[in-house]
Amino acid sequence: MHVHLIGVAGTGMSALGALLVEAGHRVSGSDTAFDPPVGPYLEEVGIECLQGWKASNLDADPDLVVVGNVCRRDNPEAQEAMTRGLQTVSMPGALAEHVLSRRKPLVVAGTHGKTTTSTLLAYLLRQIGTDAGYFIGGIPLNFERSSRLGSEGAPFVIEGDEYDSAFFEKTPKFWSYQPAAAILTSIEYDHVDIFPSLNAYLDAFRKFVEQLPSDGWLFAWAGDPLVREVASQAPCKVRFYALDGDDCGDVQPMWLGMPAPGGAMDLFGGGSLCGRATLPLLGRHNARNTVAALAMASEAAGAPLDQLLAALPGFRGIKRRQELVGITSGVQVYDDFAHHPTAVKETLAGFRERVGGRLIAVFEPRSATASRRLHQDAYPGAFAAADVCILAPVGRSEISPAEKLDTEAIAEAIRSAGGQARACESRRAKRS
Repeated sequence: MHVHLIGVAGTGMSALGALLVEAGHRVSGSDTAFDPPVGPYLEEVGIECLQGWKASNLDADPDLVVVGNVCRRDNPEAQEAMTRGLQTVSMPGALAEHVLSRRKPLVVAGTHGKTTTSTLLAYLLRQIGTDAGYFIGGIPLNFERSSRLGSEGAPFVIEGDEYDSAFFEKTPKFWSYQPAAAILTSIEYDHVDIFPSLNAYLDAFRKFVEQLPSDGWLFAWAGDPLVREVASQAPCKVRFYALDGDDCGDVQPMWLGMPAPGGAMDLFGGGSLCGRATLPLLGRHNARNTVAALAMASEAAGAPLDQLLAALPGFRGIKRRQELVGITSGVQVYDDFAHHPTAVKETLAGFRERVGGRLIAVFEPRSATASRRLHQDAYPGAFAAADVCILAPVGRSEISPAEKLDTEAIAEAIRSAGGQARACESRRAKRS
């Protein structure tokens, strides 16, 4: 089959393209740019790369056209595909039909921690010899690529994104993923550009959980009241997990992590000690992610827990998630994708806990949520662990001044609380 991907240079679309090539299909793709590292990667895996979006890219009459959610309704190539009557689907639709339908999907969902938890889960399953497939919205440092088919019938780990699927399919991606089991890490209002309210955002997770089969599994963080609420509607076995000290309401976690000396954690299952885990990443949030991955791998995938614990220390993480990018004059420089105030707070707390010296945070608000005032009051406290905070200009010029995040107000609030902070002006503002 010839499959053509519109917007192939995106993180998810390039991973899908690699899966389709691995499955034996001819794959072509178009995009406006093929900059490194994605451009060379696409060519390396055998995808035909076509520059720009134009009708002539479809002259080969592909059997299937996959439209990425980067494409707007007026995308000329997507419109041409529909005009010609070519079979056209969204990225999650293509994944569901051509990959997930032949495998056992293990879906990792939640506002925070999806990429890290799904990457860790895939690493653990493959490290112990399981031919698990995976589809991850990041670049795993333990793997050469962000997707693998694995064997038919085997577990397939997929990051469950709640963002919408395509301009013609305004539903969350993870509604298409047919989960056999799922992890729900957290729920906190996000993606304000497509979810008009917290309740609309919650509805995305409610429907996702309702799709779990009666013989499936849901592993849910007990320390989040919204997760507890959504998990109560699951039609399958629910296993709550937590760290010692989390406020779990009236829920008793089945899986519990208890911090131990030397960056380790004692893991308890059903009240019994299962072993000591050497934590490969910083912060309590990543310790929770580790508990979730171990619980799902053990119960839903049937992996021996002692082998999983033995494999943990070799996990290297993901690019742009607490990634050490360089050391100069003894100063360690890390890159991290955190943009939501909660993610920023947890990430910096992790660095403060395990990294010595002064902690300087440089923050660039670029996502649709971070660029708006939605969390204006939460950001000053999110940077509390940092000795110095530098705030870059808001990265979305199309947002009106009334909606735009006020970085100078955040810096002032940090200074008023006794911290050091500075908001940088944009170059355009300086020239004007």
